[in-house]
Amino acid sequence: MNWRISRIAAFAYRNFIFSKRNLFAFFEILFWPAVGIVSIGLMGTFLELTPELRSFILTGAIVSGVLQVTQLDVSYGLLYDIWSKSLKQTFLAPVHPSDYIIGSWVVGAVRGVLTYVLLALFSSWTFRFYVADSTAAGIALFGVLLNALIIGMFVNYVIFMFGQRADIITWSVSVLEMLVCGIYYPVTYLPPFVQRIAEIIPLTYFLEYFRAGYGYRPVYGMLLAKGFGLSAVYIALLFLVLGRAYERARINGMIVRLSE
Repeated sequence: MNWRISRIAAFAYRNFIFSKRNLFAFFEILFWPAVGIVSIGLMGTFLELTPELRSFILTGAIVSGVLQVTQLDVSYGLLYDIWSKSLKQTFLAPVHPSDYIIGSWVVGAVRGVLTYVLLALFSSWTFRFYVADSTAAGIALFGVLLNALIIGMFVNYVIFMFGQRADIITWSVSVLEMLVCGIYYPVTYLPPFVQRIAEIIPLTYFLEYFRAGYGYRPVYGMLLAKGFGLSAVYIALLFLVLGRAYERARINGMIVRLSE
């Protein structure tokens, strides 16, 4: 167990070093999410929305920033090695994909929490955003971080299966998921078949739980049970299939090809 914790801590420290040295990482935390807040906030002001409705859509912009920043850290845990052509050297060590997944997520979760605090403060200062229930917001934030872990693991799985040409999903999966989960609107505004898809995505329930404090009546019941239950199932399943995808990539030479 101590060796496992040491390996996870080593990967977490590695991601921290990458983030500290990469100037673009600061723009991910501050610039792009802030642009989303400004555009959504100005739209709400132009439409003369009530404080409750303005906060409703601003929660979507905040969650969007947190989700993208956190899942990118998990996805980059593998992509850093691919871009530096050092993947085979990494896996020559006695490590497992779950080690760098968890280590990368720890750093991503810290950055996600920082992003949430900064965006919430910025929204409060510029557009009078308010947190209706701090406890509910904290629980929902943890759920969003778990959802980011799921997306990052899925990205890693696809890359192990199909190679670097599939890395486009690193930036597209979270955007598509937010579209389906009702990032700026209730899911009832979506076509019925899309609503069925939303029902199997944990983010849907965490968004509704977060927004319940703004007078929005949730579409679904048992929000936390469904959100955390689905998250647990997906994380366990992805750890299983990711381990098998790694073994397949090791046997068929994908690990070597991704290092060339």
